[in-house]
Amino acid sequence: MTENTQHHAGRRNSRLEMALEEMRKFERKESEFRKRDRAERAADLRLPLDEIKVH
Repeated sequence: MTENTQHHAGRRNSRLEMALEEMRKFERKESEFRKRDRAERAADLRLPLDEIKVH
């Protein structure tokens, strides 16, 4: 019975590690996506300051 419990715990830990690694991969990709998105939006919002005429 103890072997069976340890086997299940081992499988559960293995699955947990796999899930955590997948979450880490997703978070890295999401972070990179957000970084690129922010940079693109910042570039789009830059105003041509030399063309703005203040009265």
